[in-house]
Amino acid sequence: MSTFRINLPATSANLGPAFDAAALALNLSLRVEVTKAKKFSIVATGRDSAICSRVENHLILTTYQEVLESETKTVYPLALSIANEFPIGKGLGSSAAARLAGIALAVHFGKLRWSSSRIIGEASQREHHPDNAAACWKGGLAVARMCGVAEAQVASFAPKGKWPLLLAIPDGILPTENARAVLPDKYSRADAVANIQNSMLLLAAFFQGDRKLLASSLVDRIHQPYRARLCPLLPALQDFPANAGVLGAVLSGAGPSVLMFLDPRARLEKTKARVEACLKERGLKAELLLTSITKRGGEASFLRRSR
Repeated sequence: MSTFRINLPATSANLGPAFDAAALALNLSLRVEVTKAKKFSIVATGRDSAICSRVENHLILTTYQEVLESETKTVYPLALSIANEFPIGKGLGSSAAARLAGIALAVHFGKLRWSSSRIIGEASQREHHPDNAAACWKGGLAVARMCGVAEAQVASFAPKGKWPLLLAIPDGILPTENARAVLPDKYSRADAVANIQNSMLLLAAFFQGDRKLLASSLVDRIHQPYRARLCPLLPALQDFPANAGVLGAVLSGAGPSVLMFLDPRARLEKTKARVEACLKERGLKAELLLTSITKRGGEASFLRRSR
């Protein structure tokens, strides 16, 4: 029986000042293998396997069913095998990856002729912002906005040079709704202008491979100052000494995880140990995970399978 396979990366959105506009694809993946079956079933391994294996209200399956029903296509029962490398509900794009997986299944089994823009747009409409979906599908660094009801405009590129990353992942989760609830309804002109300036410099830093420029452009005045009280790892790691191997730290998505940009000239394991010691001194605990930017998004495996 023919098996459909798709690999989707974890993502880190916002990147400090690029709120709801930009995200990075990370070298942590959600791998899904699917065949038609007599009934829906899931076998899951890896992180949060108990959650991933629940058939009822599973985000991949509900998205798959909803898309096919909206297109008046047959909903075939499927058997899923899931291998997951990144945590759910901790600011690493798990819901965007699951929605894209469900949409990819609907496009494949429903024989829908959807472009990548339409696929990203569908996921973005369900996520209510396009940054994670764009990076997850395209890979590298993606900047996106909605264009019309279900289309997304996306620009993506592979950042120049090496960008080692360190994730600090706490035990608890932070629902996106809770993180959104603490944001103000209005911002000053000064705050808006500062974020526009910093987000544009941030993109230039990645495009040019300029680590110093990146370190100075991570300042955000739109969401992180308000979410810091919900994400105690952030202020602790933002205060990490600049000469200790960390270029800067930002919330990963809406939190509670924190993404740190490391100096590739430093010894990465030594930097990781310093971060661990810093958190211990402050009475904070987190899993520390070294990773990097991946150039490959879900689109690459989807197009390879579709040929």
